[in-house]
Amino acid sequence: MWSPNPMKSTNQSVTKTLAVLRRCYPQKPDMDLGHPDDTLIATILSARTTDAQVLKMWPAFRKRFPTMRSLADADAADIAKSISTIGMYRTKAKSIKGMAKMVLSDFGGTVPKTMEELVTLPGVGRKTASCVLSYAFGIPAIAVDTHVFRISRRLGWAKGKDPEKVETELRALVPKRLWNEINRTMVRFGRDVCVGGTPRCWRCPIAIWCAYTPKTAEPKPR
Repeated sequence: MWSPNPMKSTNQSVTKTLAVLRRCYPQKPDMDLGHPDDTLIATILSARTTDAQVLKMWPAFRKRFPTMRSLADADAADIAKSISTIGMYRTKAKSIKGMAKMVLSDFGGTVPKTMEELVTLPGVGRKTASCVLSYAFGIPAIAVDTHVFRISRRLGWAKGKDPEKVETELRALVPKRLWNEINRTMVRFGRDVCVGGTPRCWRCPIAIWCAYTPKTAEPKPR
């Protein structure tokens, strides 16, 4: 159950909330792999698939296809075979091949650094583009995945019914200097405490600023 609380989110409460989450979850995102090419490819692969599944097949996949050129020149069926342990692997294989060809032909082999350019690439929507901007380039962006969507609505930061509307609301509410903190902290927080279904409010470090009601209590031992 979710219902709005009369408490209104303020710049101060948002800043405090993200500061607490940053202390609780200081790790870098799983798809922040240290290079724009890797981050872009891995984030495309992670759609509707757990990050853990992507990371498990990643070393062998990148050994087989180490460059954008190798992906662009490969048969989509070969790419699909190498990523067959993750969801939607045939569709993703076509997207990755198309993306690699476009990066080479339209962007000189370099992953672009703007939202407008990134979303022209096959398999890249606003969430993936935002991850690349934030993780690979440190450019302020808000990647609204399932965790950010769920948590921002529970907190009372957004009411939108689709990721793009939630992103718009968050961009208006959260100071730009903190945009990159949203996805970086909320993904792990969403896996750990503010899970789908019934959240673990009794463990929540930011419950004082959260609009979710009624707060859940720790289950009693059976």
